[in-house]
Amino acid sequence: MCFFNVIDNIIFNFELFYQERKKKLIIVYLMKKTLQILLLMTVIAVAPAMGQKNNPLAQEWKTPFHTPPFQEIKNEHYKPAMRAAMKEHLAAVEKIAKQKAEPTFENTIVAMETCGSRLEVISAVLFNLNECNTNDEIQKIVEDITPELTRHYSKISLNEKLFQRVKKLYDARESLGLNAEQMRLLEVTYKGFVRSGALLSGEDKKTFAAIEEELSLLSQKFNVNVLADANDFTLHLTKEENLAGLTPQALAAAKQEAERRNLKGWVFTLQGPSYSAFMTYSENRNLRELMYRAYNTRGNRGNDHDNNEIVRQIVKLRSQKAKLLGYDNYSAYALDDRMARNIETVSLFLKNMIDDASPVAVQDYNEVQEYAIAHGFDEQIRPWDFSYWSNRCRKDKYAFDTELLRPYFAADKVTEGIFELYNRLYGLTFKENKDIQVYDPMVKAYEVLDGSRLMGVLYLDLYPRAGKRAGAWKVDFRSQSNLPAYKQAGIDRPVLQIVCSFTAPIGDKPALLSFSEVRTFMHEFGHAIHNLLSDVTYPSLSGTSVLRDFVELPSQIMENWIYEQEFLNLFAHHYETGDTLPAEYVEKIKASQNFLSGYNCIRQINFGLIDMAYHSLDGTFEGRVDEFESKHTIKIMADEPGCCSSTAFSHIFSGGYASGYYGYKWAEALDADAFTKFQRNGIFDKATARQFRNTILSLGGTKHPADMFRDFMGRDPDPTALSIRSGFVKLPVIEK
Repeated sequence: MCFFNVIDNIIFNFELFYQERKKKLIIVYLMKKTLQILLLMTVIAVAPAMGQKNNPLAQEWKTPFHTPPFQEIKNEHYKPAMRAAMKEHLAAVEKIAKQKAEPTFENTIVAMETCGSRLEVISAVLFNLNECNTNDEIQKIVEDITPELTRHYSKISLNEKLFQRVKKLYDARESLGLNAEQMRLLEVTYKGFVRSGALLSGEDKKTFAAIEEELSLLSQKFNVNVLADANDFTLHLTKEENLAGLTPQALAAAKQEAERRNLKGWVFTLQGPSYSAFMTYSENRNLRELMYRAYNTRGNRGNDHDNNEIVRQIVKLRSQKAKLLGYDNYSAYALDDRMARNIETVSLFLKNMIDDASPVAVQDYNEVQEYAIAHGFDEQIRPWDFSYWSNRCRKDKYAFDTELLRPYFAADKVTEGIFELYNRLYGLTFKENKDIQVYDPMVKAYEVLDGSRLMGVLYLDLYPRAGKRAGAWKVDFRSQSNLPAYKQAGIDRPVLQIVCSFTAPIGDKPALLSFSEVRTFMHEFGHAIHNLLSDVTYPSLSGTSVLRDFVELPSQIMENWIYEQEFLNLFAHHYETGDTLPAEYVEKIKASQNFLSGYNCIRQINFGLIDMAYHSLDGTFEGRVDEFESKHTIKIMADEPGCCSSTAFSHIFSGGYASGYYGYKWAEALDADAFTKFQRNGIFDKATARQFRNTILSLGGTKHPADMFRDFMGRDPDPTALSIRSGFVKLPVIEK
């Protein structure tokens, strides 16, 4: 796969090692050294190989579909396996760079695609488990290996001979007779080199490599700090009077958490399901404030896990990196490789959304404030009040409590319903395979089939644990590829996982999901299907390897189905009685769909504004992160000193969304438009689904997103679609 999608590593000098070993063997031969010395040298030469022989990460995986042998992998296996894979990768790259034959697409671009795959899959196992099943030892391994990995990839991306081969092909691209996918890969590869400093001078290349290494370390440390602060806090309650308002589901989960910790009473944490339930239902305002401040000061507590300086350093280094490459700031650099293209386009998009949403957001807030006053609350609503009072307002306004939905959303049944949806749309089936090794007993592995054809392997990891960071995401262990070598080796289909932190099972009771959790599940499954339906030749262009502000379209469009009775009837059955979700409940869901739509839109836009503010700077900033953040957001209610999102904003400071968080709203506008076609033709219409598959899902990054969208809809995106769906402007009648 293309070098520029992975973190970089150290270079162990293979040639020097080989020369030294060869020199010693010659000396042994010529001087007829003693048998003792010869044996000693043999042990030194063979010992590393013996160690690798017993290392599952360094061997061919004789597992179903060549999936990771999780149960055989020990922490001590990672470093030697990765270092050996780096040496192997570097040797292959040097061979490509130093070959005497004139560069061709096959001997240079394709050769680069197929080398380094072992390093890539080992890295994927380590870094993915560090996100969802980590511990102190794994975090230390990641901390140690990250700079080595960064230096490794930096050396490759800054390899002058290799780049000159790529550049020669790029300059002559129009005369090479390449097909569209080959042309796209050549362009992506060349641009990847340039964006990684290949055109820089010698000293600037060294500076660039040093910046990349430092950024990789800071990003890892940022995540470690957020997780540590989240795990450091618990709310342990022993008096029943402090539990007023909390639902039976929330109380049972808190009781189970307390028992897990050998404590009496109830324990609430900053994990998503626990935190959200407490903030939504607890009548104890003081405790809500305590929870709110704990959650919103992660990375900002002035302790050993404080992220203030890390944020400042990341912002500064990214600015320096962009300027080295000739850009005014990091946002200009990042957006040069996005669908939006530049800061002006993003700013205009956000401004238009703000203009549409702001009046509605103020109305939303005032409605909740007025409701609270009418029900005995005589103060200004603060952030820790909003979820509680807005939930009560929603319940009264629509005569409906969303908690009534939980019994109809047993996690296993929701999973089956999603499987059935993709069967109806794309003919896919999902078969659990217990012979596929998993890294935690709660994880399930599935073969995904299209008829008898394997489309990939999917892991579902749905519930919280201490070693898993908050949130939900899709990650890959292996990418799809139609290259003959990959097909022959049986590694041509993707292996991936969906990771969430949903409400966990309690005792013998199944996991009962909230409506919001079902929507999140649908979202992440959309990412997974993007990978599973990929049908491209080159792994660098497969699945979700698309421009960042387009990648959310295939995921966000899937959220639309959960508002459709026809889909809900497939799976939303009461876990005890088997009754179908009542039609009146579905009507309530639809009626309340746009409750707080303005408020929630501005909240999401604020994240995008913060992101752009940091990365549009000419350098860094002075002072506290929370104060900087406050200056660059739209205020619906007053900020709380010391509270902020930036010091735990993993999307932009340790993920891939720097100068790209706006992409959620950008892609939401695309999905709002694209779903109208399913609404017109039927939500299970196979012809529409087939067209969506053929024009978008199967193509990965082989075409520009604007062209793919145009191929599906027959026109450019309608910029008003999202505002219409959100209720900011009057919804036109849709012809069925």
